[in-house]
Amino acid sequence: MPSVLVVDDTASIRFLIRTNLELAGFEVAEAVDGVDCLDILGRLDVLPDVITVDVMMPRLDGVATVAAIRADERTRDIAVVMVTTQGHPADIQRATQAGVDAYVTKPFDPDFLVQTINEVLEETRNRREGP
Repeated sequence: MPSVLVVDDTASIRFLIRTNLELAGFEVAEAVDGVDCLDILGRLDVLPDVITVDVMMPRLDGVATVAAIRADERTRDIAVVMVTTQGHPADIQRATQAGVDAYVTKPFDPDFLVQTINEVLEETRNRREGP
């Protein structure tokens, strides 16, 4: 069963994402912000397959969180989906430069989010297996 770490400072958004991902067959864990996310990743023996992360969060925003994930050899290959209200092209460019695999703007269609996560999982598998 694929696993997802949902990182968002809004409890209702974490609940919405968790519920839809669990219904789609994912195992889900939650983090309340970027600092919490990095702490959790540092403690896990088995890393999640995908991380969803918001941009606007206290302590450590989503872009800085993604940059930290990509900078760590242990976590750099985890698929990351940005899920945020920040839909301006400059925001998307910053997130892409930090290393996100996909970008979903809020409000989002839950089915579209699940589809996006499945797509990045497939892309990640293909990268690992090679041609």
